[in-house]
Amino acid sequence: MAGIYIHIPFCKQACHYCDFHFSTSQQYRPDLVQALAKEIALQKHYLNGANIETIYFGGGTPSLLEAGEITFLLDTIAQHHPISSNAEITLEANPDDLTSQKVQDLRQTPVNRFSIGIQSFFDEDLQWMNRAHRSNEAETSVKRVQDAGFNNITTDLIYGYPLLTHEKWEHNMSTMFDLEVPHISAYSMTVEPRTALAAFIKKKQTPPVNDQQSAEQFTRLMERMQQQGFDHYEISNFGKPGHYSRHNSNYWMGVPYLGIGPSAHAFNGQARQWNVANNARYLKALALNVIPAEVEQLSTINRLNEYIMTSIRTIWGLNLDKLEVIASGSSPIMLKNARQFLTSNWLDQQGRTLALTQAGKLYADHIAAELFFEEE
Repeated sequence: MAGIYIHIPFCKQACHYCDFHFSTSQQYRPDLVQALAKEIALQKHYLNGANIETIYFGGGTPSLLEAGEITFLLDTIAQHHPISSNAEITLEANPDDLTSQKVQDLRQTPVNRFSIGIQSFFDEDLQWMNRAHRSNEAETSVKRVQDAGFNNITTDLIYGYPLLTHEKWEHNMSTMFDLEVPHISAYSMTVEPRTALAAFIKKKQTPPVNDQQSAEQFTRLMERMQQQGFDHYEISNFGKPGHYSRHNSNYWMGVPYLGIGPSAHAFNGQARQWNVANNARYLKALALNVIPAEVEQLSTINRLNEYIMTSIRTIWGLNLDKLEVIASGSSPIMLKNARQFLTSNWLDQQGRTLALTQAGKLYADHIAAELFFEEE
């Protein structure tokens, strides 16, 4: 079992908070699509013939691709990898791209899951974020995809930014619930270095992010999601039963995956690699049949911490027996490190599994960092 991620590094405009790799110029899009296909061929042995259970088009804005380009890339994957008949194939999309014609065109592709970046249902908030769509497009895009027969849909919301009052947050959640999507991802606004948002805050052109506000809105999010029948299966992800993201769940479970495209990451269980985050250099390398990637062989400590970081965020928790598989004798050390969080009721132990409590979910990153093993 394995997955493939394809990074599409193009956007209509730059969201002020985003630090992912992208370009607002699509001048080289046809060349990039061909280069992606070439990398797929060059990387055909990376997953050792494993069955592909999930394919994910991320970015950037993958919905800028034409349906024919998406089919071409999926056909290329099928030439070099065995793909499961029930593979989950996700396309990230911006609401403004999902016109009636675009949705009908995508209906002719193997794409069977949409991830729609809504973020907010308030125009002033979307403008503050420098999003390309408006609130009316957010609602109509979801309904348009549903009317076309797509049932496997996830939508994104952002909370914890200065314009988002608690009343507006309640409205955003209620509107999303009314759309009856089976999966919702919600992220706290973070200020990444070298983003427009970071510059605006430094120049005092916008207020800084308030941690207390974020915590209160996250707590309310967890309450309302539970009331609506969603499982909180990962810190930022909520799904109705049977609608968890299979692709992202595999990331958290340590399943190997191949990353294709500029800035894309890959993991085979023993090493990580990542491609150059530069479109021109990526194209130049692929023209020479070279994969422009750096590789890091993971030490035992790296693998332990990798497992801690991903597993502790999920509903399945951290399994002490899996730690022992990575490094014999690691579970007693883990239990010692976890004692403070078990005592404070931030972690719960059931048998050989440690999982975050509702209170602990507010401190997930801190807890993971404290549980990490240190290199000797």
